[in-house]
Amino acid sequence: MRPFGYIDGYLAVGSVRLADIAAEVGTPVYVYSADAIEAAYREFEAVLAPARICYAVKANGNLAVLRLLAGLGAGADVVSEGEFRRALAAGIAPDKIVFSGVGKTNAEMEAALQSGICQINCESAPEIHNLSRIAARLGLTASVAIRINPDVDAGTLDRISTGRKTDKFGVAWTEAAALFHEAARLPGLTMEAIAVHIGSQLGDLEPYRRAFRRIAELTGILQADGITIRRLDLGGGFGIRYRDETPLALADYAKVVEEEVGSLGCEIVVEPGRRLVGPAGVLLARVVAVKETPVRRFVIVDAGMNDLVRPMMYDAWHDILPLDVPPVGVEYRLADVVGPVCESTDKFAEERLLPPLNSGDLVAFCEAGAYGAVMASTYNGRPLVPEVLTQGGRFDLVRARPAFTESLALERMPDWLAGSGGDV
Repeated sequence: MRPFGYIDGYLAVGSVRLADIAAEVGTPVYVYSADAIEAAYREFEAVLAPARICYAVKANGNLAVLRLLAGLGAGADVVSEGEFRRALAAGIAPDKIVFSGVGKTNAEMEAALQSGICQINCESAPEIHNLSRIAARLGLTASVAIRINPDVDAGTLDRISTGRKTDKFGVAWTEAAALFHEAARLPGLTMEAIAVHIGSQLGDLEPYRRAFRRIAELTGILQADGITIRRLDLGGGFGIRYRDETPLALADYAKVVEEEVGSLGCEIVVEPGRRLVGPAGVLLARVVAVKETPVRRFVIVDAGMNDLVRPMMYDAWHDILPLDVPPVGVEYRLADVVGPVCESTDKFAEERLLPPLNSGDLVAFCEAGAYGAVMASTYNGRPLVPEVLTQGGRFDLVRARPAFTESLALERMPDWLAGSGGDV
């Protein structure tokens, strides 16, 4: 459920008016509801217990968000050393972290092993052999899962599907048993888990069921051969409502898990990301100008595609709400909502039916808590967007907007260009 709604004519989260945040912090700015994140986590905890819940950090890596989830008992699913370091800094213990990803470097493997990480998900034979060499050199033992590719189409957007045989992720499920046997003979490895993740924003239980059946079949084959599987990492992919989607009921998902793999006696790991933080966030922006042409009406805002890339990258829909409730009976008109970035793709919505908007008005892009700030860039020399976390009737700045001087200070001028221009 969306935690943002109109109170006394103003868009608010809890008892905090979003316009007050914009006035203090400036725009554009991301705003997250701690109460909504906690409620979403508690639902997973209640429905899927005793499964281990490892939050997918790639959805939103803000340290305050991670600290909140750590306090609730969450582990973490990470796909880079940067995410791993963030999880540790936020207070998530290494033995509650799973390291996924198709292209781990030697340095990333070493950091994970030396920390005492819970599990490393390997996605190819070369990766397993490399991990074995590193673990043996360090005198450590890695707890390893092989991520299988079950050749299951998740039925979601092509660019966020990960479980088909043509996707780069995982080991073909028909080849996984042989790789388990090969890996079991290598030094420095304990082969004790199977992992799978078939995509994001899933809205149908059937792909999950097909993938889990292949996990169950593989588990049975391996255990019959004397390889004990202790843990099943079922990934994530839980969809949310952006426009007209119907998110899966977690109770129905839990039933599929129980029916397909519940009898195997393995610990279950799930890795929600978007479902925990997506609906809990908005991006606030201010209207810079409204430009009328003979064929289009453009609402130009101060947020750009560098701040929220999903509409450009995925043609994604985000509801756009004015922060002041529109008067009753006001005429809605079609408009393109665009940003200031010097690209034609800098567009949040095309021919969207919106109430009257004028220069200075504030709007909120909804369901922006996942894959928003974490995917932002400084394209066109624009600073990264600040982030605010609310709880009850308070709000706190949890990442400041960098000053231009801070960004410039990261760069260095070579000696041979010294004196040829202004200072950096």
